[in-house]
Amino acid sequence: MKKLLFDFFPLLLFFIALEFGDIYIATWTAIIASLLQIIWLKLTRQKIETMTWLSLIIIVVFGGATIYLHDETFIKWKPSVLYWLFASILLIAKVFFKKNLIQQLMGSQIQTTETIWNKINISWMLFFVFVGIINAYVAFSGHFSTKQWGSFKVFGMTILLILFAIGQSIWLSKHINTNDSSSDQQLKG
Repeated sequence: MKKLLFDFFPLLLFFIALEFGDIYIATWTAIIASLLQIIWLKLTRQKIETMTWLSLIIIVVFGGATIYLHDETFIKWKPSVLYWLFASILLIAKVFFKKNLIQQLMGSQIQTTETIWNKINISWMLFFVFVGIINAYVAFSGHFSTKQWGSFKVFGMTILLILFAIGQSIWLSKHINTNDSSSDQQLKG
């Protein structure tokens, strides 16, 4: 929970800055908050995950373009690009390197079959593609204001992620291999 709140920090500050200012102030806020996160992790000697670095790079590039060109289009593309990048990384790792990154992240905690790990990997890829498309729709369809997009970016996408993770956990719980009963039987036999 602590990590979730820590990761949510720049998004929350972005939302607050957007509510009380404009997209450019919010973008500056998100860039500074993301940089402060990295600095904090460095100072406290914590591991900085690859996804945290990717997120920082994308916010600096897209946020920087937004501020420099005074065009909010770039910052609105940032979530879609980030999610599509996540989906691409999962796909490339599986297809070209025969590595299931979701399994590598969770495999020490959960035991299940290769088929189930592949389904989980594919479902996360599809989820990231879907959320990227939804963000692009909210950002560019013309049906939503920039502040509405900002609210969706911070809260809507976070809720979608949490709901997907819960659904994934429920589904996965039905497919977990437990060795407790087999080891108990071996001890008795």
